[in-house]
Amino acid sequence: MNLNNKLALVTGAASGIGLATAKVFAEAGAHVVLTDINEEQGEAAAAAIRDQGQTADFVRLDVTDASSIEGCKEKVLGIRPQLDIIAHVAGWGKIQPFVDNTEEFWDDVINLNLKGVVAVTRAFLDGMIEQKSGKVVIVSSDAGKVGSLGETVYSAAKGGAMAFAKGLAREMARFNINVNVVCPGPTDTPLLAAVPEKYREAFIRATPMRRLAKPEEVADAVLFFASARASFVTGQVLSVNGGLAITG
Repeated sequence: MNLNNKLALVTGAASGIGLATAKVFAEAGAHVVLTDINEEQGEAAAAAIRDQGQTADFVRLDVTDASSIEGCKEKVLGIRPQLDIIAHVAGWGKIQPFVDNTEEFWDDVINLNLKGVVAVTRAFLDGMIEQKSGKVVIVSSDAGKVGSLGETVYSAAKGGAMAFAKGLAREMARFNINVNVVCPGPTDTPLLAAVPEKYREAFIRATPMRRLAKPEEVADAVLFFASARASFVTGQVLSVNGGLAITG
């Protein structure tokens, strides 16, 4: 899949699925802007991509902060005035019974997993409308489809991100802007590594393929939606989960 001459922004790109997405975009020929709140890891990731002979920049971005989003927008459009692809990968959650959640925890989960997606998309959408082209890919979660024990508000936020994508896809279709969603199942990322081992083992046992997803396997699905191969695909949700959740 060819992304030559495309400018792509990836949130949460310092590690995990975001980093794998940035790498596959760069390998496909895109100029990738990696964004994350972790500056040290993000800068190192962009440098590693450049060391492979590909093009990449790092811009610090906190998707929950309006001023950070505006600053990122200025820097990205300073690289090139036309952004072609947004891959929303930044996300966070923690396994905890709903009755133990605090309101602050709710806000953190919703602001990062839902409101951040909405706000970053809005920041760059006018340019895509003007150029009458663009790809928006949201990495959600199967938790948003079927729910997840101990991740009730996370499930709500991820389900909201899917609903946002479907509504936006309808509005943006006339501008040739595609909006789609990738839903990973449990994936071998630093975030999952912080989960107690008993939960990781339970995820593996529940998955028919009997393993976790690799970040690169999720990134390949993001690449498909970001490419011309998906030019007539919009408002769709693709699960990459080894058969853990098989839904219609």
